[in-house]
Amino acid sequence: MSETIAQEWPDGLLLAYYGDDFTGSTDAMEAMTAAGVPTLLCLDDPTPELLARFPGVRCVGLAGSSRGRGPAWMDDELPRHFASLAALGAPILQYKVCSTFDSSPDIGSIGRAVDIGVKIMPGHWSPMIVGAPRLKRYQMFGNLFATVEGIGYRLDRHPTMSRHPVTPMHEADLRMHLHRQTDRRLELVDMVQLRSPHASSAVRAMAGDDTPVVLIDVLDEEMLAAAGALVWNHRGKGIFSASSSGLQYALGAHWRASGFLPEPPGLAPVKPVRAIAAVSGSCSPVTAGQIRWARANHFHVERLDLTCALDPASAAAEVERVVSIAADAVGRGQSVVVHSAEGPEDPAVRDFDVIAENARLSRHVAARRVGETLAEVMCQLLDRVALRRVVVAGGDSSGEVAGALDIAALSVVGGLAPGAPLCRVWSGSPQRDGLEIVLKGGQMGDASFFGLVRDGVSCAGS
Repeated sequence: MSETIAQEWPDGLLLAYYGDDFTGSTDAMEAMTAAGVPTLLCLDDPTPELLARFPGVRCVGLAGSSRGRGPAWMDDELPRHFASLAALGAPILQYKVCSTFDSSPDIGSIGRAVDIGVKIMPGHWSPMIVGAPRLKRYQMFGNLFATVEGIGYRLDRHPTMSRHPVTPMHEADLRMHLHRQTDRRLELVDMVQLRSPHASSAVRAMAGDDTPVVLIDVLDEEMLAAAGALVWNHRGKGIFSASSSGLQYALGAHWRASGFLPEPPGLAPVKPVRAIAAVSGSCSPVTAGQIRWARANHFHVERLDLTCALDPASAAAEVERVVSIAADAVGRGQSVVVHSAEGPEDPAVRDFDVIAENARLSRHVAARRVGETLAEVMCQLLDRVALRRVVVAGGDSSGEVAGALDIAALSVVGGLAPGAPLCRVWSGSPQRDGLEIVLKGGQMGDASFFGLVRDGVSCAGS
């Protein structure tokens, strides 16, 4: 690194972010860590005492649950969290969203988060990067695309997101989708502008006292680095950005191209363990395929009976039944997966409204109760058997389980699959401290993902 570059490279934190769910929060942490930027993910507003334990950290995240919350909750909670992160002094404050843009006006409103966040930072524009080629997410002329098994889909035709049970994607043009969530001015630096010499001029022309959201197309690695350059070079005295981990990948690509960071060595390899335990609340067909693989490859796979789990009279007995079976399997050296659903066509998913109604619960409360039950299963299992490594599949489930495990912070141990790293738990509880955990989004990983977590990888890519 030359002296000139060293002078331009700021001291202190480079980025602080709030993740709208736990799996996305670890995804962002993985992207920064792999780029060579030491990152810590906190489960509560970071304190000076906690950060003092990690003096080399240059990116700090806060794992949240806003993806499943309404605007009123956001109004009550997000200002405090954003202010806490902004006080750390990083030039970019990010609201980290899912790369499939899960949101609606009533649940997980990204527009509401932007309206809250731009008041915290002094910038006159709010860049938004959603495309992330490593995660097979692409934005072209403002439209978001994602691939499934090698086939690309516009997001409103995506086999999962177009039918998402809470926030279905009916519009792939993110400006039109976002317009339903905020009255803020929405602009776009499209792929043609981004590749031209005039991209910076376009950003300056779009910026204003009304702090518009400016979406930036990303199709490939070259555009990713160009998007990162736009954000970094126009950060001014501080900006707010609602973006996927595409922002982390973009900034890392720009910093490498500028000489601020060396070529990353990649994440550390992951060693095998004798057995793992996984709980899954995901309804994704990707996770369903992973559960089928586990069943066919000598994992014990046990279904959580939702009717029993949601009935106060039988909930404790259902947890005890599942935990006993799982503990016996782990005691034999067998890995185990406890799941509440197996894909979008599972009767537990199709009939969930009826199951919730029979339990006299709203759909939203019933869904949260399923996550709480899976958290109780994991906690009791860890108290009963010695396990070094566990997995949680599903964004909402990950939040419930991680919140129940007395975790203060997470850091990346090694790479497994893009967006789903192996993490180390930092906890004041000796029983939990040092536990290895994977918080996996429903769309992440190949069919053999659970086997990969158990068996490890000899060399993890960046």
